[in-house]
Amino acid sequence: MKPGYSGKVREIYDLSDGRLVIVTTDRISAFDRILPQTVKDKGVILNRLSCFWFKRTAYIVQNHILSENVEDMPEFFGTEEFRDRTVLVKKLNMLPFEFVVRGYIFGSMWKAYSEGADFCGYRLPRGYCEAQRLNEPILTPALKNDIGHDEYITQSDLEKQLGMETAQRISEICLRLYESCAEYALSKGIIIADTKFEFGIDSEGELTLADELFTPDSSRFWDLNEYSVGTSPRSYDKQLLRDWLLKHSENGVLPFDSVPQEVLNDTAKLYRKCFEQLTDAEYS
Repeated sequence: MKPGYSGKVREIYDLSDGRLVIVTTDRISAFDRILPQTVKDKGVILNRLSCFWFKRTAYIVQNHILSENVEDMPEFFGTEEFRDRTVLVKKLNMLPFEFVVRGYIFGSMWKAYSEGADFCGYRLPRGYCEAQRLNEPILTPALKNDIGHDEYITQSDLEKQLGMETAQRISEICLRLYESCAEYALSKGIIIADTKFEFGIDSEGELTLADELFTPDSSRFWDLNEYSVGTSPRSYDKQLLRDWLLKHSENGVLPFDSVPQEVLNDTAKLYRKCFEQLTDAEYS
C-alpha cells in the first residue's frame, strides 16, 4: 500500500471508504526543507500527544479520530513500524485555513507590533514587551497556500469567505480550546504561547477538528521556569536545529546535510520531555 499524500512529516493513506490512515514519521524539517536525517521517535511522540489532547478536548468539539489502534486498521498497518504513530480518521472536506490562537506577543506578531503595524486587523495598545502575555488571547487566521507561506487575514476576511456564523463559531471554539489547554499546560510548567488549529466538514456536515493538536510542531511551548518577558524564550521544538543551521551557514547557505547526530539527539530529548511533562507518562 502506498500513501496517497506524503507531506513533510505525515503520510496519508486513503481507504476509499470515507476513512484515512495517517502515519506520523520521524522526519524533521527546518526552513521548509526536509532533512535527510530523522529524529528518533519524533513521530510517535507527536501522534501520542495529539491523541492525548484530542481525548481531552472532545467535550469542546468533535474531532476526526476514529481509532489509534492498528488492530482496527487494514492488515498492512499491523507491523511495529506503524504502532503508536498511526491513526484511523474520518475523511473530511478540509477548510483552507489555519486558525492561529496567540496568548503571547511573539514572532511575526511581535515584529509587526514593534514596527507600529497592524496584525490581522489588530492594533494593540503600546507598552507590550516581546513574549509578554496578552490581556486576552486572540485569533489570527491564515489562508493556506499550496506554494509559499500561508497568508494572514483578518476576522472580517474570514467571515466573508466562510460566512459570519461559521467564522464566529470557529473563533469561539479555537479560543475555548486554547484557554482550556493553556491553563492545563501551565499547571504542568509549560506555557503555550501560540498554537494552530485546522478544521474540516464531515460527511454529516458537522464541523470537525483535524490534523494535529497542541504538539511542539503545531504550537510554541515555553518552559515556565525559564520564561522571562522581554526575551526570546527557548522552545520545546526544533529551535535547536534551526539555531545550529543558522550558526553554521556559509554565505546564506544552510548545511542541511551536515547536522550532527548530537543536535538531533538533543532535539529528540526536548520532544520527549515535552510529552512526559504534559501527560505525566514516562515515554517508553
